[in-house]
Parts: sequence; C-alpha cells; structure tokens
Amino acid sequence: MDTIASLFSFITTPVSWVIVQFHSVYGALFGADTGWAWGLSIVSLVILIRICLIPLFVKQIKATRAMQTLQPEMKKIQERYKNDKQRQSEEMMKLYKETGTNPLSSCLPILAQSPFFFALYHVLNSIANNDTIGVINESLLESAQKAHIFGAPLAATFTNTAAEAQALDASITTVRIVTAIMIVLMSASQFYTQRQLMTKNVDTTVKTPFMQQQKMLMYIFPIMFAVFGINFPVGVLVYWLTTNVWTMGQQMYVIHNNPTPGSKAQAAYLERLFKHVTHHGKTRSRGERAIVKAIVAKGRDRNEYERKFITGLSKEGLAAQADGTVVKSEASAVATAEDGTPATPKRQQPKRQTKAQRQSGSAKTADEAEPKPEPTSLSKSDEPEDAKPAAAAKKAAPKPGAGGRSKAQSGQRKGQQRPKSPSKK
Repeated sequence: MDTIASLFSFITTPVSWVIVQFHSVYGALFGADTGWAWGLSIVSLVILIRICLIPLFVKQIKATRAMQTLQPEMKKIQERYKNDKQRQSEEMMKLYKETGTNPLSSCLPILAQSPFFFALYHVLNSIANNDTIGVINESLLESAQKAHIFGAPLAATFTNTAAEAQALDASITTVRIVTAIMIVLMSASQFYTQRQLMTKNVDTTVKTPFMQQQKMLMYIFPIMFAVFGINFPVGVLVYWLTTNVWTMGQQMYVIHNNPTPGSKAQAAYLERLFKHVTHHGKTRSRGERAIVKAIVAKGRDRNEYERKFITGLSKEGLAAQADGTVVKSEASAVATAEDGTPATPKRQQPKRQTKAQRQSGSAKTADEAEPKPEPTSLSKSDEPEDAKPAAAAKKAAPKPGAGGRSKAQSGQRKGQQRPKSPSKK
C-alpha cells in the first residue's frame, strides 16, 4: 500500500481536499458526523470528475464509431495476412495512421479516472487504519470513522472480520449485507450499460470479431467488479456505483440523441425526427440539422434507415438540404398552383390490348380504309339492262386459285393462299 501511496501522492491531497470542501457544505445540512454528509461528498466528487471528463467521453464516442467503420477493412487485412502476424500488425498501424484513429481512445475515460479511483481508495483505507492523509486531520478522521451508510462504515469491506467491524462500531452482518447489495448494483449497472450499447447502438450490418469481443466484455466486466468489489471499502463502492450510474445515463442520452449509423437506435431516432420535421416543416435544433446534414452528405452510401428517412420526406413534399435544413421540395410546388388549386392531373396510360384485340383492330382498320366505288348515273345509263345479270354472275363467280375464299378472315394471312395438296389415296 505504501507503493500505491507514493505513486498517487500527487493526487491524494487534491482528492482529500475536494472531499473536505463538499463535507463542509453537506455537514451543515445533515450533520458533520453523518453518513449522508460523507457519502454525498464522495458522490459530488464523482460528479465533478465526470463533468471534467466529458471532452474525453466525446472523444471516446468518436473513436468507437471510427473503429466500427474500420471493421470491414480490418477484417480484410486479417484474412489477407493471416499467416504473417508482423505484416498484419504493420498494415493495421498503417490503416490507423491513414484514417487518424486510435484504438486506445475508447479507453480514455477509464484511464483518466484511474488515478482518482486509487487516490480515493487510499484515502478511505487510511481512515480505516486511523491514519491522517492529505488535508484530513485528526478531527475529520474521527468524524469520518463515525459516519455510516445504512449501518456500514465508510472504511468497512465485505472481507472484514467481526472484530474489525466492531472496531468501526458496526455489525459484521450489516456490513456484509450493505456491501453485497452495493456490489450487485455496481455489477448490474455495468452489465446494463454494456448491453444497451451492444443491442441498440451498434451497426447491425457489420459482423466482425470486434463485435464478439464487445459481447465478451459485456459479461467479463461485471464479473471483475463482483470479484474485486469484495475488497473495496464502502466509500469506494459508493464512488464506483455512482460513476457507473453516471456512465449509464450519459450513454442513454447519447444513444437517444446521437446514435450510431446503422443501429437500431438510429432507426428509432430517425422515426422520431421524421415525425417532428413533417409536423413543423423544418429541423428545430442544431443537433437535428447536424444529423440531416450528415445523411445528405453520404449520398449513395446511405444505409437502409437513412434512405427510408429521405424517401419519407420526399413523399411529404419536403427535401433535405446540404446545410441540414428541410424545405418544401419543388415537386410539391409543381403539384399545386400559386393560388392553391390543384394542377392538371397526369395523363393516364392506355390499357394494353391482347394480341387478338390488336389483330382484329388492324383488320377492321384496313377494311374501313379501303375505298368503295360508288355507282354513278353515267355507268348505270351506259350499261344495258340485259348485261346486268351477266355482270352480276361474273362478279359472284370465284376467281381461280382463291380457294373459294373471298376475304381473309381475322387472324389469317392476307393475299393469295397456297392450294392444299390433294390427299393420296
């Protein structure tokens, strides 16, 4: 423990000073020796640290999404150089350098919290050993030792013996019940945080080994918290439970307002955004404009949910612009006149006819187009009356080679027909 103290001595004093400042505020409200005063001081320390780490959290989100985008390329490199690990590592580093990504960026918030975590652990352990540390003097040390959270002292652990718990003015049964409940809550919050990340905010179109690793971490981290949690003092369990709850709420906010492209969370977000935009006729906030701008910039590379969103806007007579705004599209302006009256409807296409209908129609058209000679008074006067019956008989007689057919029936070939060959007897 002395080695850890020497490693984190540069931050132990600031952490103890922050706790004392918060304790002076809460002590005036709840009493200086109460567990509420010291417990809320630790909770406030967590909140202050997490607020300072928000820029790192934003960087973590960008790094995680960049890693998800690179998964297909990473998989190709792994398959291409599966027998050459050195070349595989070189190509991976080259890919990271070209795209400006860093795999360690997703671990920045956890790494940044580690010094504060170990500093707080050493502060609470010193209180349990009746040692002053940082700005915590004798009077503050005595006050912290009297503080209990639901009957468990701040410095008590699950592995304490009955004598150690009695020295801290507590029952070993109470200490173990309180610490066990806090360990379960701490592990459950960690599991839920990782689970909602995997089920809602992951691109479902990408299936890579990275996804399998994330699923494994979803179960490994809660088990690690449960195993190591039995050695954490109650104050450290308060710290870690608070930071897990903060992470869970922070992640829920990001998933709800800025989901990963291609994830189920994006489908739900675009559905909500579509209702808001169609109701108001425009994007209402900077975040909405940023989302629409990113979708428009993708062009043909849009995923299924983004294409559905753009198509839905078009059907409603709206168009997304390159700057993220939504305006009334020109297609809807053509559909209505300036005075608001509907424009002329589109001409309907004629129904398609069958082959028999087309052939009968063409034959009928040809018959109607053939001119029929009209008898004149001159022809009637010049022709003798006794010649009329002979002319009529000649006209009625079939021509040779016509096969006894005066007209081609519908659907048959016109013109002279080939005579049938006589059947052989």
